[in-house]
Amino acid sequence: MASTMLDLHAMKTWRHAIHQHPELGFEEQRTSALVAQCLTDWGYDVHTGLADTGVVGTLVIGNGRGPRLGLRAEMDALPIHEATGLPWQSTINGKMHACGHDGHTAIMLGAAQALAKINAAGTELGNGTLHIIFQPAEEVGGGGGAQRMIEDGLFKQFPCDAIFALHNLPGTPVGQCFFRPGAFMCSSDKVTIKFHGKSGHGAMPDLALDPTVPMAATLLGLQSIVGRNLSPFDSGVISVGRVTAGTSYNIIPNEAEIELSVRALHPETRETLCSRISELAKHQAQAYGCTATLDYVFGYPVLVNDDAQSRLVEQAARETFGADNVNAEALPLANSEDFAYMLQEVPGCYLIIGNGDNGHAEGQRLGPCSVHNPHYDFNDECLPYGGAFWLNLTRMFFTQPPATRG
Repeated sequence: MASTMLDLHAMKTWRHAIHQHPELGFEEQRTSALVAQCLTDWGYDVHTGLADTGVVGTLVIGNGRGPRLGLRAEMDALPIHEATGLPWQSTINGKMHACGHDGHTAIMLGAAQALAKINAAGTELGNGTLHIIFQPAEEVGGGGGAQRMIEDGLFKQFPCDAIFALHNLPGTPVGQCFFRPGAFMCSSDKVTIKFHGKSGHGAMPDLALDPTVPMAATLLGLQSIVGRNLSPFDSGVISVGRVTAGTSYNIIPNEAEIELSVRALHPETRETLCSRISELAKHQAQAYGCTATLDYVFGYPVLVNDDAQSRLVEQAARETFGADNVNAEALPLANSEDFAYMLQEVPGCYLIIGNGDNGHAEGQRLGPCSVHNPHYDFNDECLPYGGAFWLNLTRMFFTQPPATRG
């Protein structure tokens, strides 16, 4: 089943239209309406309203007596002002598709259209039920779209035996993909630490309790946690994203505050980081006569790919990309993804496809730039690879007995 089954012109048109009208998490009214209308036109049973703007399209494959497959794409944009200068640049100031969700949605729409045509023509796809899930608010963080859809009854209304998703990555060549079984992406937590002291005149520090001193000590100490409290074979990241204290050079502040991004590849490591960060901050505060309070917000969990479903992905990827372009034992990523919530409920696999050399400024290529960058644009050359992958994976899922996969 090749990319020739896909309407690449339509996929590109959808992608550019979605890109020009970006919508933030839980605001994807225009995008979800486009998705719902397309799925309805192609004969899917369409359900809207999960997590406000989520859409699920269901298609009975063959006689329907078989396994249930879930495929997921995300629809939301980011609060970034686009600087590419491309003809299809965002028309909304301060909002852009800087992570490629426009491309993921277009890929899924192209695959959905092709699968409906193949199924209607009686071409052998096997038997079962296909649920195509268009998710809002992947970028929101804790309490994002995947978690909300699950809470709204996603897998109770649309039970799945396996579920899959993909994401693009700039810098990796178009036509290549990678993933791994087991832990593949880190958890992501946000930690705010406040140090409480006693304000005073900068000339009389002995009459104050300076909260910036334990804050500074904590900033240095945090970087020892990964190196000295974790095994060399465990992965963890502690990054300081914000430091705030005071209002004037000659006033010792009453409070000082730091904000952290904390990531871990295993739940046990996540617990260790939480414990050590809390102990370090409180003890440093105590050592300097201050106190510390922590707001520890647990975000996305560790994303764990199922072994059996990873083998199926490897089969489909080899057929789509070619064996030499598939890395099925890739190193884990420190990034986080709320698809992890879905994988906690249903076995499945998440894979990365290359987005190539994609940086733009005023129509000129800059070379690869990261997602979440104002010069980023999804590479349309990825569309046939992503669409063909979903076609191959769907056919294999419904035609192969589970015991023979991989």
